[in-house]
Amino acid sequence: MDQKQPVWTKPFIVFITALFCCVLWGSATPAIKIAYQLFHIGPEETASRLMLAGARFLIAGIMIILFGSLLKRKFLFPKKESWGKILALAFVQTVGQYYFFFLSLANTTGVRGSVINASGNFLAILCAAYIFRMEKMTVRKWVGCITGFLGIIVLLGGFRVLLDGGNVTFAGEGAMVVADLFYALSGCMIKRYSQHEDPVVLSGYQFFIGSIILMIISSLMGGRLVFSSPSCVLNLIYMGFISAGAYTLWGILLKYNPVSRVSILGFLNPVMGVLLSALFLGENREAFSLNGLLALILVSAGIIIVNLAPHHKAAVNG
Repeated sequence: MDQKQPVWTKPFIVFITALFCCVLWGSATPAIKIAYQLFHIGPEETASRLMLAGARFLIAGIMIILFGSLLKRKFLFPKKESWGKILALAFVQTVGQYYFFFLSLANTTGVRGSVINASGNFLAILCAAYIFRMEKMTVRKWVGCITGFLGIIVLLGGFRVLLDGGNVTFAGEGAMVVADLFYALSGCMIKRYSQHEDPVVLSGYQFFIGSIILMIISSLMGGRLVFSSPSCVLNLIYMGFISAGAYTLWGILLKYNPVSRVSILGFLNPVMGVLLSALFLGENREAFSLNGLLALILVSAGIIIVNLAPHHKAAVNG
């Protein structure tokens, strides 16, 4: 009776939608670093960074709720039993992930941040298999993950640089890894919650609540935003759209597909982030260095290796 597969499970649709999300997310790195310049926020101004993040996700949350309501032709509002899940997502995905994400981008280059950000996709696969027990790891998935991790290590200068510390810092590269761990956990949470919840409602309201929490914390710390030009407003609206568009579509993909099938396509994030950082931030030397190109090849190889894996039993989720 249920012969027709949802359009969101078709491989071409999954890939094109994920690619669009990755282009949006890839543009987030240069957009945030440009915002730091427009709003005159220095690396040490944690409170103002949190205010910027809160303002971005307040706009994103409102956009998602309004857009979803227009599509459904009714105002979207969570069920009473959904608020606990929304609050949990708000703390993990918006507050936890983006506190460290915004911290990292204040202390590292756009190219480095974009490539390291790919580790969230590896961690999502590991979390889905070993923490949430939603999927099984295979040799092919391990090979793809290891290949992608090698790409990140190559960009950072190899194992020797990592072992001596080199120019790797917790406030920069380390903070991005912590942000990626929150990303991995939230991806699995969305996958589980969206089996019985509307992913648009989950995304919109967790952004909205998370943004309020961020802005309250920022206000208590003395954070503020100074709108010195119309570019500040345009930048903020675009950053809100990045999250509204990408997370809504990504949540829908996670609802209808295994976490690994969707999350592994997030390895396109560093490719887009590196290219857009080179274009908008002028980081061409690092982006197109031998290490930079080799890193992107390895990350792309990781995508290909994992996605060649057979997906039988993919629809079975606990």
